[in-house]
Amino acid sequence: MSAPIPTKVHYHRKDRELELTYASGESYRLPVEYLRVFSPSAEVRGHGPDTATLQVGKKHVGLQNITQAGRYALKLHFDDGHDSGLFSWDYLYDLIEKREVNWADYLRRLEEAGASREPLSIEIKQL
Repeated sequence: MSAPIPTKVHYHRKDRELELTYASGESYRLPVEYLRVFSPSAEVRGHGPDTATLQVGKKHVGLQNITQAGRYALKLHFDDGHDSGLFSWDYLYDLIEKREVNWADYLRRLEEAGASREPLSIEIKQL
């Protein structure tokens, strides 16, 4: 059985959350950071579980644009330049259902890698 198709998609820019509303009346808000680190693109997921790339420093990422890809997916254009990968309705619903487990796993992998959700800041000194 395939996932339901949202009847409304709304980006809450201030909160950096994508809201998906369904015909059942259910509504879910997904942080853009979560969507970015779980992008279905080959750049993020690799070509298999062993080749996935841990996404770091994405805490403040937002969306520049959202476009529909046919009748089956959204293409999210992130403000860090990432825009590959199509978020199918099935994949988005899977992200909704597995959000807590996915996020806990992501935080664990960040900690194991000694990495951070915060973007790298570079101090520039003028000589």
